[in-house]
Amino acid sequence: MGITRSSVVHTPIDEVFAWHGRQGAIHRLLPPWRSIRVVAETDSLAHGRAVLRLPGGVPWIAQHESFDPPNQFTDRLVSLPLRWRHVHRFAPEGPGATRVTDVVETPVPAPLLAQTFRYRHRQLADDLTVQRAMADYAPGPLTVAMTGSSGLVGSALASLLSTGGHRVVHLVRRRALGDSEREWRPGSPAPRLLEGVDAVVHLAGASIAGRFSPSHKETIRESRIEPTDRLAQLMAATPDGPRVLVAASAIGYYGADCGDRWLDEESPAGDDFLARVVVDWEAATIAAADAGVRVVRVRTGIVQSPRGGVLRLLRPIFRAGLGGPMGRGEQWTAWIDLDDLTDIYYRAVVDSRMAGPINAVAPEPVRNGTYSSTLGSVLRRPSLLPTPGLGPRLLLGEEGAEQLAFASQRVRPGALEASGHRFRRPSLEASLRHQLGRMPD
Repeated sequence: MGITRSSVVHTPIDEVFAWHGRQGAIHRLLPPWRSIRVVAETDSLAHGRAVLRLPGGVPWIAQHESFDPPNQFTDRLVSLPLRWRHVHRFAPEGPGATRVTDVVETPVPAPLLAQTFRYRHRQLADDLTVQRAMADYAPGPLTVAMTGSSGLVGSALASLLSTGGHRVVHLVRRRALGDSEREWRPGSPAPRLLEGVDAVVHLAGASIAGRFSPSHKETIRESRIEPTDRLAQLMAATPDGPRVLVAASAIGYYGADCGDRWLDEESPAGDDFLARVVVDWEAATIAAADAGVRVVRVRTGIVQSPRGGVLRLLRPIFRAGLGGPMGRGEQWTAWIDLDDLTDIYYRAVVDSRMAGPINAVAPEPVRNGTYSSTLGSVLRRPSLLPTPGLGPRLLLGEEGAEQLAFASQRVRPGALEASGHRFRRPSLEASLRHQLGRMPD
């Protein structure tokens, strides 16, 4: 019973051990297909406690002990009548490398734990590789202010930055709690909001999902244009303020009906509702750019994570064997793995060569029918039932269905490819297997 898993990461032992003690580490290692929420991170690997919330609200409290830096620490489950002792071991493995070994003593059978620890080891190795590469662009720690830090992308990016040694300041719309937060009023931000900040990542914006009613369309616009403009003006007016603004954008810029033609950052904007919103959203950053701030506009594709977005909606349908292509399935889907997206934001913050629009999409867009068959294959379920066009039109309205469900955007990451960017998971199958816990050993 229990499990032992060991692998080698190409990072010195002191750095690997320090990574585990930083804020965000537990977030980076939690498998995304599990419905587990972090309530409180530990404040010490020596004697602190981490508190998680399992499905049904069941608390999982892990007490840290057996602290022997940089060789070992242990956490022990103290909130449930289940024996669970997890020993984290680290040992030098040649020049600049570390052997990481997880030993879990528990009556839970190893096959039930295998995918979780396979994920943890791959995620750790990938994160350390990315953070080592990013250190070449920004050798010292930065202070990064972030809007939308509680969302799908924001929470993943914040933990990636903090485990990389950077300080993340969460810009929140409620009263700030502690030094890691500042209260942000989108319509009238405080004049000193960005003092002491090196870079701003702006992710906030209402979800576009839903029926395209006049009120919903107005919410989409209002949550993006004015808050971005006010933030850009504040950056321009802050003496010795942030010199980098990395702002969320979307491939909706190119319009929904793009057929089979390839799209890159030089392609013209579309003329439907979402395209016009994105054009104005990007234009709202101009005040910062005019003041000499380096501005990066991240045009994001369809993000792959079971924690949110399209995959969260599709996963239960496909697991039930009811999934299939949308309509005829010929439309192009420009997708991006969540971890690849956070890597792109990370690089945009630290790499001074990155500026202007960046297509945050994988290098291999797929047709919707291929997406469906790949997801079905990964989940070992049939994916032959097409979704009739009437369904999305009833849910989203005619305009929403055309611009969301049936959009065809064959987008390439031209700027990233030109810069030699390395994707963690450039193929859709690799992304889905990692995100859904279906990885081969």
